[in-house]
Amino acid sequence: MNAENKYIRFDWAVKRMLRDKANFGVLEGLITVLLNEPVHIVELLESEGNQEFADDKFNRVDIKAKNDKGEIFLVEVQLTREIYYLERILYGTAKAITEHINLGNTYNEIKKVYSINIIYFDLGKGADYLYHGQNKFVGVHTHDTLKISTKENGVIRMRMPEEIFPEYYIIRVNEFNQVAKTPLDEWLDYLKNGHIKDDTTAPGLQEARAKLQYLMLDKGDRNAYDEHLNAIMIQNDVLGNARLEGLAEGRAEGRAEGRAEGRAEGRAEGRAEEKNSIAKRMKQEGLDLEIIQKLTGLTKEDLSNL
Repeated sequence: MNAENKYIRFDWAVKRMLRDKANFGVLEGLITVLLNEPVHIVELLESEGNQEFADDKFNRVDIKAKNDKGEIFLVEVQLTREIYYLERILYGTAKAITEHINLGNTYNEIKKVYSINIIYFDLGKGADYLYHGQNKFVGVHTHDTLKISTKENGVIRMRMPEEIFPEYYIIRVNEFNQVAKTPLDEWLDYLKNGHIKDDTTAPGLQEARAKLQYLMLDKGDRNAYDEHLNAIMIQNDVLGNARLEGLAEGRAEGRAEGRAEGRAEGRAEGRAEEKNSIAKRMKQEGLDLEIIQKLTGLTKEDLSNL
């Protein structure tokens, strides 16, 4: 890829550039492709979910947006492994629901939430690169889907539970190994490889080609972006070594003691060492402490003890 076609990584753009209303089209395109219907974002929402402190447990949602129907979209990019990831996205969704209903409102004021999670780590076992989950109530004996009676504008109508309950999308970027043929494939190609076709018609990617070019950044942003890439490279290198060492120690201890607990403990210790090793290496490379905190999840106190 030549310099003229070098595009900013989505995980960096989502924190810096896509918060600008002029760039909403990129984010709208991704959501449109996932939901298979046009989505128009009217505003970004600020809450505890967007705090800036690296040691704040709410500092996980990269973008929280609202469309013209009042539905809420949580978009998050996660680079490093987290043990309780599913629990955390559930918490984030529940918090978004409660944040946007005022005391005294009736329950019909609750807005639907979409949780879109773009991950660059091994979440578990699964053959696909895109997973979608939503709530349905299915008869245990009849296997039919329950429809709920509700009143809207004075008229009783039937609604499906999935019209109300949150929906979750998990995009496993590293599992994508296909030729980009569909709009979704093209988005995954960009998320994983930074590649956008010159003749793309995928929603959002035309805007990305025009607005997320590396050469369009000013000098300060370009330096910050280069530092971000350097931090990711160091992190992935140290992460891979620490994981291998942790798994090796776990297997050795498990064989020696003949117990599953030995393997589990070895893996747990390996995961803990991952973050410490990553942070230590980054400090040695002279990276900014705030960037190290964001990438590893360690606190200032943790870093000072390394």
